[in-house]
Amino acid sequence: MRRRAFLMAAMAATQTPWGLARADERTDALRIGLTPVFLDDQVAFLSDWRLYLEARLLHPVRFVQRGTYREIMDLLRTDRLDYAWVCGYPYVRQAADLQLLAVPLFEGKPLYRSYLIVLASDTVTRSILDLRGKVFAFSDPDSNSGWLYPNYALVQLQERPKAFFARTFFTWAHRKVLEAVAAGLAQGGAVDGYVWETVQRLQPQLTGQTRIVVKSPEFGFPPLVARRGAEPAPLLAMRQVLLEMGRDADGAALLRRLNLDGFVAGEEALFEGIAHMVKAVDAASHAAAS
Repeated sequence: MRRRAFLMAAMAATQTPWGLARADERTDALRIGLTPVFLDDQVAFLSDWRLYLEARLLHPVRFVQRGTYREIMDLLRTDRLDYAWVCGYPYVRQAADLQLLAVPLFEGKPLYRSYLIVLASDTVTRSILDLRGKVFAFSDPDSNSGWLYPNYALVQLQERPKAFFARTFFTWAHRKVLEAVAAGLAQGGAVDGYVWETVQRLQPQLTGQTRIVVKSPEFGFPPLVARRGAEPAPLLAMRQVLLEMGRDADGAALLRRLNLDGFVAGEEALFEGIAHMVKAVDAASHAAAS
């Protein structure tokens, strides 16, 4: 009896990479951090994605959701997450503590844009300059498309948000920027173009209440990252699973629900535009404070 139990345990161990716990023992799950997603069925989607990853990694996976990028970055930095889906802005800010895991492909490219949006009935606004003295909605202070880029655009015009707008506020989610502008709570807002386009597919009645005024240049798509010093074997296994998602039916179906085409390994050069804006905005902030 003991010999049989030993053999069964040995067989299970050979099916589990890195010498970690079996998939049904969840005490050592790989922890993946996420901010709120825009899907109506996000609970069902994350459950399906978790099962997909576990079946291919032969290891338990746990998604950890928080309301802001800052919370996710704090968990990652203190080793309470293994991986996270973050924005390019905090990735650039904390690149020394992070390493690229994978970058999503949107419309065939690992790139996306920031959209300046207004209420659909506003047919006058043609640029951010037309929003002087208005109320403006940002998504998150650690968002590239929802905070950094519109700030950079104002810096290029030698303007600062606090003096330029009558009032600003954070919604803490790109979808909520859409909702704030659609409801007239803000006369303008900055939103992730990928989120706008995806909500357009899912809820055109919401995006139809807004109008895109300007699209930014393209930037590196928000990446999946690992904490610096993460175990190399599970990191490589996770990356491989992500890179192969578009090549099997189940993975492709999950990607369609995310409105993505797949994942690529990515490279640092994708985020050079964001790094340039960080330097420019920081320099303007220091100049204003001195």
